[in-house]
Amino acid sequence: MEVINDFFDYEIIDASNGQKYERWNNVYLLRPDPLVIWNNPDFKTNKLDATYIRSNKGGGYWDKTINNFTVTYKDLKFNLKQMGFKHTGLFPEQATNWNIMREKIKKSKREIKVLNLFAYTGGASIACLSAGASVVHVDSSRGMVDWAKENVKLNNLEEKPIRFIVDDCIKFVKREIRRGNKYDAIIMDPPSYGKGANGEVWSLEKNLFELVSLCQELLSDKPLFFMINSYSGLSEVIIENILKITNKKEKVKITSSEIGLPITKNNLILPCGIRGLIEYE
Repeated sequence: MEVINDFFDYEIIDASNGQKYERWNNVYLLRPDPLVIWNNPDFKTNKLDATYIRSNKGGGYWDKTINNFTVTYKDLKFNLKQMGFKHTGLFPEQATNWNIMREKIKKSKREIKVLNLFAYTGGASIACLSAGASVVHVDSSRGMVDWAKENVKLNNLEEKPIRFIVDDCIKFVKREIRRGNKYDAIIMDPPSYGKGANGEVWSLEKNLFELVSLCQELLSDKPLFFMINSYSGLSEVIIENILKITNKKEKVKITSSEIGLPITKNNLILPCGIRGLIEYE
């Protein structure tokens, strides 16, 4: 498992009985996490700015509202907000993926064109932009795309080559194939279930293989990397199998890894998803 230990503006202080107690810079939150299935008798929250309270009818709400707050990872900055379904607009464990992207782009010493699918609030887009790549950022939610624009501006990268697209990812990829467009790197962070810009239904189990297969048609003659991130509970082997079956290039390295975050109080690790990666020679 790969664990991020240098995200100094974020930490999971403690976790117990379906809850995690977190620090986002100087803001302290208590949020549900379904993977925290253990009980810690010493669990307590010394300082707390807001708690997400689940509703018996589904979803939930925050007991207090915090004005927009920011966190920094290395030279990257992110604007956070309390979302209706417990999230803040950033997944700190993704820093391990940002590091890989940035290192590969910088080491390539050539122009790299990146396609970021299910791009959310722009963490990966900003990481790639900051490393010198051009980015096409695609998400079906206009609100998330607007948030990503805010984050790009926060990092003073608004003059860099980035296009923001509000669209269903599969439809967009099919159009790019017809247009003959190519990319040197493709990133995707697909949800388990979702709806596209015009109500298209996305199901990870039904649609992931199709999307990954289609994306192979978008790779340039000299691609750099292809990365999938998944929170859905799929195993590393499943992600790796999909990449192996769909890959059409020679001389590649295909790997997968579980990623996680440390829990400060007791040296436990909270698993946070799976990364599948193709590196091209």
